[in-house]
Amino acid sequence: MKTATKTGVMICGHGSRSQSAVDEFKVLADKLPAFLPPDWLVDYGYLEFANPVLRDGLDRLRGAGCDRILAVPGMLFAAMHAKNDIPTVLNTYAAKHDIEVRYGRELGVDPKMIAAAAARIRAAVEDANARLGEVALHDTCLVVIGRGASDPDANGNVAKVARMVQEGMGFGWVEVGYSGVTFPLVEPCLQHVARLRYRRVIVFPYFLFSGILIDRIYGFTDQVAAEYPGIQFVKAPYLGDHPKVLETFAERITEQVGEVPPPNCAMCKYRVQVLGFEAEVGAVQESHHHHVEGQGATAPGSNVADCALCDTFCTGLCRLQAQPHGHASHIAHDHAHDHGQGQWHDHGDGHAHLHPHPHDHGHDHAHGHDHAHGHDHAHGHAHSHAPYPQADHPLGPLSALKSKKPD
Repeated sequence: MKTATKTGVMICGHGSRSQSAVDEFKVLADKLPAFLPPDWLVDYGYLEFANPVLRDGLDRLRGAGCDRILAVPGMLFAAMHAKNDIPTVLNTYAAKHDIEVRYGRELGVDPKMIAAAAARIRAAVEDANARLGEVALHDTCLVVIGRGASDPDANGNVAKVARMVQEGMGFGWVEVGYSGVTFPLVEPCLQHVARLRYRRVIVFPYFLFSGILIDRIYGFTDQVAAEYPGIQFVKAPYLGDHPKVLETFAERITEQVGEVPPPNCAMCKYRVQVLGFEAEVGAVQESHHHHVEGQGATAPGSNVADCALCDTFCTGLCRLQAQPHGHASHIAHDHAHDHGQGQWHDHGDGHAHLHPHPHDHGHDHAHGHDHAHGHDHAHGHAHSHAPYPQADHPLGPLSALKSKKPD
């Protein structure tokens, strides 16, 4: 007689060297069971930088008797981490332990997520009105800052969210910037906004949690605000564990057991030809984050105090300084590469670090892109990622050169 299926839920986080971000992710995982069936077990893990790592959470669920695991990326949008790195870890684990692991969608563009964003922005507006005097929304510019990725699908979704919030709330203007990889980065975005001469600028990080990148966004906001004292620059809070965020996570989990689970990335540069990224169709689905798996906030080089390039907050300058001759065209997927003596990587939290072994990350197997192949990730192989085609854009990572400390 077949025993009943016992379901486990796996929340797959990116990880951060900021302890506050790691703590906030755990809070989200702790709150999520209230939104799910009571007999489902919930656990979590991180792709890099933090513990527990993904396989630790998977081990706990399997050890508790779960024979079906519903995994979701703990991320707003699907780029390299959600499309390649996390599913590779899940697929390898499922094949090794002969256990069913399903993989759901990222949070994405969703009415609930837009409602959560609007709530955070509205709170910032109300606070500013109370402290600084009322300014009409038509006289206010909204700036939405996304993570930034080497995937135009993810970057485009930030812009869509920004437009929907602007149109829904009635802001006079909206601009979109990014904390890394693509353009415009935070500082050039805010410099542009300052020239629009709006009385007030609301800067909203469309992020789930705190961390080095939030510090970067707020740091550049303060820096630009000091240059333009006639404009009110207001820092809105990030999304955090807003109830609508939790509801969206729960939906991404439960929809996997529906009659027709939705696809987990409809506009994927690995599946369809996306303008400027056509060569990446059929690229390998693999993770390269074993190098920093489990490293945490105490890892060397994780704090601004350890950085000889940054002053009060992480500007991302380390990515450029790691390049041979400062050449930004090698930047891909927020990695900085020194192809001679070692390997520099900026794995998404804004800090480059050196791997003592050169490797080139070769992509050589095509995938049907259902995020469910049995790819066994060997640690001794070579990796290469297609270069981000706009890496030399002057408003992208190159703009960090202006933030260098004086010699």
